[in-house]
Amino acid sequence: MKSFIKEFKEFISKGSVMDMAVGIIIGGAFTAIVTSLVNDVVMPVLSLLTGGFDFTQLSIPLGEGEEAAALNYGAFISAIINFLLIALVIFLIIKAINKFKKKQEEEVTTKVCPFCKSEIDKDATRCPHCTSELDG
Repeated sequence: MKSFIKEFKEFISKGSVMDMAVGIIIGGAFTAIVTSLVNDVVMPVLSLLTGGFDFTQLSIPLGEGEEAAALNYGAFISAIINFLLIALVIFLIIKAINKFKKKQEEEVTTKVCPFCKSEIDKDATRCPHCTSELDG
C-alpha cells in the first residue's frame, strides 16, 4: 500500500499532470466564455437574420400537457454552434502558437567561423574548433 501511495504522489506531482489540470481549469473558463458568445451574441444575431426565430426554443413535444417530455433539438443546434466556435478558436490559437514556434526556430543561434568554416555559437568570441579569435 505504501508503494502505491508513493507511486501516486510521484504521478500527481509530475509537471504534465499539473499542466493538464491547469488546461482543464482554463478550458472550463474558456467554455463559459464561448457559451456566452453563442447564447448572447451569435444566437440573437441568427434570430435577427431569421426574422426573430429563436432556435433554442425549437422542440417537438413527446406527450400532452405542460409537463410532457420534449425533444429539444433547438438546444442541440445551439450546442453544435457552440462546439464549432470552440473548435474554430482552438484551431486559430494552435495556428498562432505554431507560427510563433516556427519563428523562434528560424532565429539564428549560430554563425560560421571565418577561419575554419565550422558552425559555432553566434555569441562566441573564440572558435572552439580552431581557437581563432573572432570579432564581436
